[in-house]
Amino acid sequence: MAEQVVVVIGVGGMGRAVARRTGAGSRLLLADFDEQLLRSVADELEGEGHAVTAVAADVSSADSVAALARQAASLGEVRSIVHTAGLSPVQAPVAAILAVDLLGVALVLDEFAGVVAPGGAGVVIASMAGHGHPVLAAEESRRLATVPPGELLSLPCTAASNFPSPSAAYAFAKRANLLRVQAASTTWGERGARINSVSPGVIATPMGQQELSGEHGDTMRAMVSASNAKRVGTASDIAEAVAFLLGSGAGFVSGTDLLVDGGVTAVARSGGLGQTRRNPT
Repeated sequence: MAEQVVVVIGVGGMGRAVARRTGAGSRLLLADFDEQLLRSVADELEGEGHAVTAVAADVSSADSVAALARQAASLGEVRSIVHTAGLSPVQAPVAAILAVDLLGVALVLDEFAGVVAPGGAGVVIASMAGHGHPVLAAEESRRLATVPPGELLSLPCTAASNFPSPSAAYAFAKRANLLRVQAASTTWGERGARINSVSPGVIATPMGQQELSGEHGDTMRAMVSASNAKRVGTASDIAEAVAFLLGSGAGFVSGTDLLVDGGVTAVARSGGLGQTRRNPT
């Protein structure tokens, strides 16, 4: 019987929690651009008894993502793929955010559609920022959802000059992620597999802490205070949501997004946060 493989791309706070929550009894294939962090997390999880293969990867590179998918398939039956890799507005300029958060997701969706096992499932980590982005025109949405990954950054709507700040590019990319996942569900479904996304709110990961210390920190704290949960989320909150979407209990769920933000978006849409709903996390 082939070994079951769980792929986690991006091993920061959420990726590490997802790997720990979903990897038991399977071969964990961990991938990240930061080789030092990758090795540290791999060693940590191996010390806890997980079977780990660590691979350096750049999700903005088509060749790198294709090689990662081939390696995953060579290890056994690819049952779960979780894409958590991304850059936040305080970490990178507009062009890098578009390359990693937009193109990177599209590449992973396309390449892993070809290796995911029947009955398998994938999850893309998006953001509640995508829910706060203004509605896109129908044709623009269609093209963002369906053009080949190699054409994404050549679309008029993805020109870096369109975005006045990294925050604007981030929200746009995360909105596009939801569209790509929805469209990809058809391709994944042809293999008998499912694909969904999770949109976290303000999460207490190292990336989230950087955002809380950045220019939108006060707004984000106000959002948390006004929310139903009245607390920041944890990486474990996201890992539990991912585990649900990967599991048999979500067998009738595909091509959709699960918003895990403590109720921030709900209160924003009801008018409780005013204009703060447009600020990303």
